[in-house]
Amino acid sequence: MAEKQSSSAARKSFFALFLTTIVLFVLSWLFVLRSTGRPRPLDRKVLTTQKLPTVFHHVKSQSSNGLSRAILVNNGGIEEEPPKREQGFQDKDGAMNCNGNVKEPLKIFMYDLDPEFHFGLLDWKPQGDRIWPDIRTEIPPYPEGLNLQHSVEYWLTLDLLASEISDNPNNRVAMRVQNSSEADLIFVPFFSSLSYNRFSKQNPHQKKSVNKVLQAKLVKFLTAQKEWKMSGGRDHIVMAHHPNSMLDARMQLWPSIFILADFGRYPLNIANVDKDVIAPYKHMVESYANDTSDFDSRQTLLFFQGSIYRKDGGFARQELFYLLKDEKDVHFAFGSLKNNGVIKAGQGMRLSKFCLNIAGDTPSSNRLFDAIASHCVPVIISDDIELPYEDILDYSEFCVFVRTSDAVKENFLINLIRSIRKEEWTQMWEKLKEVEALFEYQYPAKDGDAVQMIWQSLARKVPGVKMKINKSRRYSDAAVPGKDGGLRSIPAPKNF
Repeated sequence: MAEKQSSSAARKSFFALFLTTIVLFVLSWLFVLRSTGRPRPLDRKVLTTQKLPTVFHHVKSQSSNGLSRAILVNNGGIEEEPPKREQGFQDKDGAMNCNGNVKEPLKIFMYDLDPEFHFGLLDWKPQGDRIWPDIRTEIPPYPEGLNLQHSVEYWLTLDLLASEISDNPNNRVAMRVQNSSEADLIFVPFFSSLSYNRFSKQNPHQKKSVNKVLQAKLVKFLTAQKEWKMSGGRDHIVMAHHPNSMLDARMQLWPSIFILADFGRYPLNIANVDKDVIAPYKHMVESYANDTSDFDSRQTLLFFQGSIYRKDGGFARQELFYLLKDEKDVHFAFGSLKNNGVIKAGQGMRLSKFCLNIAGDTPSSNRLFDAIASHCVPVIISDDIELPYEDILDYSEFCVFVRTSDAVKENFLINLIRSIRKEEWTQMWEKLKEVEALFEYQYPAKDGDAVQMIWQSLARKVPGVKMKINKSRRYSDAAVPGKDGGLRSIPAPKNF
C-alpha cells in the first residue's frame, strides 16, 4: 500500500513539473513578441550582390499577358524586388556571385591546337612555328553564305585571343589563362562546323574525308591530355553548332560541354540542357537599324519563306502551307539562297508583323534570328526547340509559341495571330529591339552581345561541372590515378 502511494505521488510531482515548464515557455514567448512585435523572417534585402555593368535580373512587371519580365538593367538601375538566387560560380577568393552572371572574368585555358583544326580551315597559312594569327594585324575572314550561320566557333576563339592583348582584361567576360590549373573551363578550338561544311565530302583518292580525320585526331589528342584525364572531360568546351558536325567524335567526347544549335540529333544522355549550352545562329539578313515601322506600316500579317518540304520533324511546314497559302495577308512561299534569296527574305520580314519559325530537319533554324534582326515578331512552331540564354531570358515577351498539334488544326493559327491586337504586338516589337543585341556576333565583342552572353551561359555551368568532377572522385574508376599520374577517363554512357 505504501508503495502505491509513493508511485502516485511521484506521478503527480512529474505532472506538476511538466505544467510548470509549459507555462514558463509560453510566458517567455509572449515576452519576445511584446518586445519585437512578431518573429520576422530574414530580410533578403540585406543580402547584396555585385553586378556586371550589364546583367539580367528577374523583375516583376505587369504586361498584357501577365507574365514576369526579364529586364536589362544597369548598375544604376532600380530593382523592383530583390534578385532571385541563381547559379553562380566561385571566384579566386571563394566569393559566390548569386545572380548567375560572371563577377570577374571567366578563366579559360585554350589548347594550342595545330592550325589545321582552326584558322587553317580558313586557308590561313602560319609563318614559322606560329599557331595563331596576330589579330592585331590580320584576322582571317570567315566564309559567307550558309557557313556563316554556324560561325560561333570563330567568334569565341577570336575573343579569347583578344583577351591576351586587352588593355583592361578585368572588364572582360572571359579571358585566356596559360595555366590550366587556374582555369574554370578548358576550351577546344576546333572549327567543327566549318570542317563539316567544307571538308565532309570524301575525295576519290581519300580513305576518309578530312572532316573524319580531324575528328579522330582531336579525340586522340584530347583523351591523352592531363586536363582531360583530371576531369574526365567534364570541364572541356567543344563546339558542334552545325547539327552534323562532330558526328564521329561526339560519342567519345560526350562528358564535355557542347555548344550546340539544338538537341535534335543527339541522344539525351549525350547532350542535354543541364550539361550543354545552346548558342544562337548568326543571322543571315542585315540588322534593321533605325526601324521606324509600326503595326500599320507592316502590311503582311504572317511571313514564311524557305524550304517547305522537309524530313524528320518538318512535316508541319507542308501542312501549314496548304492551310495558309490562300490567306490574303499571308506570305508563305518557297525560298533559297539563289537569286538573292536572303535579301528578299529580309525585305519581306521587315514588311511583316509576324514571322513563322517552323521546325524543319531539326528543331531550330536560322530563321528565328533573322526574324529578331528584322523586328518581326517570331511565331515559333517547334515543340522540341531549345533557346539561347532561356534561363535568364523570357522569350514569351517577344515571341508567340504554338504547339504543332494546334498549329495544324484548320483556322487555329490564323485566328490566333489575328487576335493579337496592335498594343500587344507593339509591346513585343519594342522588346525585340531591346534584345536583338544579345544575338549579335561581332569582333571585337561588345557588352551584352552574343559572344559575351555565351561566355556567361558557360559561367553558369561551372558550379555544376565542379560538383560532378568532385563527385566522380569518390569511388569510381575516374578517381583512380593512371600510370602517368593523371586520372583515367570515364567510360561512355550505355544505351545510346
